[in-house]
Amino acid sequence: MNNSTSPDKYDALVKLSMGDFKAFLYDCDGTLADNMPAHTETYIKVAAEKGVVIDGAIIDEFAGLPIVNVVEKINERYQSRFDPEEFKAQKYKLFLEQYIEHTQPIDYVVNHLKNHAELVKIAVVSGSSRIAVEKTLQILGIDHLVEVMVCAGETPQGKPHPDPFLKAAELLGVAPEECLVFEDGNAGVQAAVAAGMRWIRIDKLQVG
Repeated sequence: MNNSTSPDKYDALVKLSMGDFKAFLYDCDGTLADNMPAHTETYIKVAAEKGVVIDGAIIDEFAGLPIVNVVEKINERYQSRFDPEEFKAQKYKLFLEQYIEHTQPIDYVVNHLKNHAELVKIAVVSGSSRIAVEKTLQILGIDHLVEVMVCAGETPQGKPHPDPFLKAAELLGVAPEECLVFEDGNAGVQAAVAAGMRWIRIDKLQVG
């Protein structure tokens, strides 16, 4: 078992996740992948190319929301008129071309997934596109351990609504109350609560 550079956080995460759970549902960006700064940079760059300077803090504020919803929040705050779908396409193009290959793991969460993959069912539930999530999991070396993925646009509503987590539970054949969610953002926690699932904030090592 490899606990890498954060053994204390790994041990804490293991203790927090003990229980009679049948499935672990992990967020991707900011939970398994240490890539939120890269995502923030791509938002800033795409906006700047269109003549709008944004503060990256807004991306952290709405972490976990689908990109089109984040762009809507940017439009509200900056009185900009970005087309959300066009912005999303340009952001993904930039991220996939210049950033994704440099993705690093959040080691204690990635190792938690690796070491529990034969004990419970594993899903990744993300507000990013399937192509980006698949590539990220490949780079992290855990794509073969993930049984189900639910990504942006694959449910009627994304986080903070419960739809993505409920779909993952359905695909895994596990009741919502038997799932434990691993998240790093408020939207993900709200979605887990709405789905009737227990959750852990991996950045705060906080449970609910």
